[in-house]
Amino acid sequence: MRNSWFALLSAAFAACGVGTETARGPQVVTDRIGDTVVVRTLSGSVWGSDATLVPELSIGEMDGPDEYLFGRIGSIAVDDDHNIYVFDQQAREVRIFDARGGYLRTLGGPGQGPGELQQPEAMALLPDRRIVVRDPGNARLQVYGPDEESLEEWPYTTAFYSNRPLWTDNQGRVYVAARDASGSIVFGRGLLAVFDPDGTPRDTVAPPHGDFEAETVTGETGDGARATYGVPFAPRAIWAVHPSGRFVSGISSSYAIDLEVADGVLRIERAYEPARVFPREADHARDRTERGIGMTVPGWRWDGPSIRDTKPPFTGFYPGRDGRIWVQVSTEAQEVENEDHDPDSPFSTPFVWRSPLRFDVFEPDGTYLGAVNPPEDFSSSPFPVFDGDDVWAVSRDDLGIQRVVRYRITFEPGT
Repeated sequence: MRNSWFALLSAAFAACGVGTETARGPQVVTDRIGDTVVVRTLSGSVWGSDATLVPELSIGEMDGPDEYLFGRIGSIAVDDDHNIYVFDQQAREVRIFDARGGYLRTLGGPGQGPGELQQPEAMALLPDRRIVVRDPGNARLQVYGPDEESLEEWPYTTAFYSNRPLWTDNQGRVYVAARDASGSIVFGRGLLAVFDPDGTPRDTVAPPHGDFEAETVTGETGDGARATYGVPFAPRAIWAVHPSGRFVSGISSSYAIDLEVADGVLRIERAYEPARVFPREADHARDRTERGIGMTVPGWRWDGPSIRDTKPPFTGFYPGRDGRIWVQVSTEAQEVENEDHDPDSPFSTPFVWRSPLRFDVFEPDGTYLGAVNPPEDFSSSPFPVFDGDDVWAVSRDDLGIQRVVRYRITFEPGT
């Protein structure tokens, strides 16, 4: 049963006290500070070695039937039977495939009529298999039922463009990026409008750490033109909506991740070795910021703080359908030749810095399972779908062709 992990988490909280686990597996220290239970992994993991992801199924072609040709994949989702839902933002439609990759049907299409999509941005799946698409172009959430004739339209009056995912939880609620009371969006922050499963607007909530001020640099011209960029490698507030309907969040100045629970907070901590920022990498990041602000403020030069020599411990959270928390951790980059370098463009550089993807994986009770190193063509955008040992994600080949791939967690040889 999908919600069984809630009971396991509650039992873990009830039994949790101060102490250290030194038996087989990870070495863990637990503590309680007020209503916060801290689970800190000092060393080791349940898996005992790193894992990788091995592809088992691929959907998408360079040539072939239209339903297998993707323009720009904006979201993916998977149901309990492993049917796969692919939202093609360019085509403005949702395509459904069975667990073996066989095409089933297409929903949506360009337009303003019933079931059509004008400027769609993101898709999510409800527990009853209804599909929700955020469409600010039509100022609504477009909802498709399990059968072809079922359509609902939920007015979304605070519609605006956002690159945030569309979140849903196990209770069937939908979480949609929203503006604040003044109608504006504060840099680096945001609100979420919450809809009940029947489409009734429930509330507007602020994600955690809304008062955190990320380090920024700003350029401004005499006539009021202004551009603000975040300082490269500086800590920032990161959050995601967990399937429980609560937030998983953290400020990336330290390896501490908070999962809200019914009676408090579960804080997940782990000892780690910071990834280095190499001097040439820092120079490249600073130059890129100068070029970006220079597009608005010509001639702007860096006047911000020194760029750090280590990276934040994590850069993103990806809650799985099973409640596990996948943490994208920082890794050391390598300088590689830019295959797309345009010598005639002042914003293109002959070399770029690339960091391999790596995830730490935790059970919802804070147990550290281990690290996963995905293959090079694995993309963390749009959000992958994680469920047990199965992972669905978008891959991009050397020609830029997008595919949806189902991977299986496999332990690396020799580890």
